[in-house]
Amino acid sequence: MTDHSVQFEASGGGLILSNAILLYRSQAPRNLKPYGSSCREGPAFASMHAVELDDEGQPTIAAGAPLSRAHLRQWTERLGRTVAPEILPDNILVAHPDMLAWWVPAQVRPAYFALSAPPANLRALSERTTVPVPYPAHLFIATRSGLGVYALPASERPTVATEVLYSPVLNVFVNGRLCWGNIPKPKTLSVASIPAFESAVFDSWSTHPNPGQELTVDGKGGLVRLWDDLAARRATQFPVSRLKPFGSRGGRQKRQGAGVTASDNVTVGSLISMSAGA
Repeated sequence: MTDHSVQFEASGGGLILSNAILLYRSQAPRNLKPYGSSCREGPAFASMHAVELDDEGQPTIAAGAPLSRAHLRQWTERLGRTVAPEILPDNILVAHPDMLAWWVPAQVRPAYFALSAPPANLRALSERTTVPVPYPAHLFIATRSGLGVYALPASERPTVATEVLYSPVLNVFVNGRLCWGNIPKPKTLSVASIPAFESAVFDSWSTHPNPGQELTVDGKGGLVRLWDDLAARRATQFPVSRLKPFGSRGGRQKRQGAGVTASDNVTVGSLISMSAGA
């Protein structure tokens, strides 16, 4: 067996290095590797190793054994004990180390508009302004790779079967992802980070619709004129009926690892399932 005599720095905080997991995968020589081939292709193997200490207390990886499900269960349980328990608010749908999903009810909020190329004849949004506007209920799905933002058809806690709509927020791409720009990103997926995620959506300046976003609403005028109308007449309720079902904006809604077509009924449950690998 290969000599794994790798040395490590000692850890603090009352923890000692006791085991190591080594991951192996097949890999063709660099000059034979096909262009564009993924490193995920081919078989893989993992082994669990004890860590031995020499007379000076320096750790060395010893010979190992194939990694088993029993090993994984054992270490998953131990690692789970380091997560502090927390009481979840009623609006939380999923709380997981790799995903946080929640909803917010419909409400009137201050909105920040600074349109870079405002259409002609706007009544309220032709200049940089902060104005109260009504927002529909929203679903948020935060993962390690980003934040998904979607509208809901009713201002009530959604179920797995609740259909999802496009969010009318201008900083949201048509695939549901927030356009972060220079907005600071929360560093954790915890209940405590929810205000920061919501602030990134509702408290940032809207400068223009993202490509294709004007097509996510029904009726005349498009998305910008819809917001202008709501702001000008100080509306208190968003016309949810004008929002199209998510994924219906013509053609195919692309997502890595899953295909959502215009004929699919995109629900809270299906979005959470698709986001689990993000």
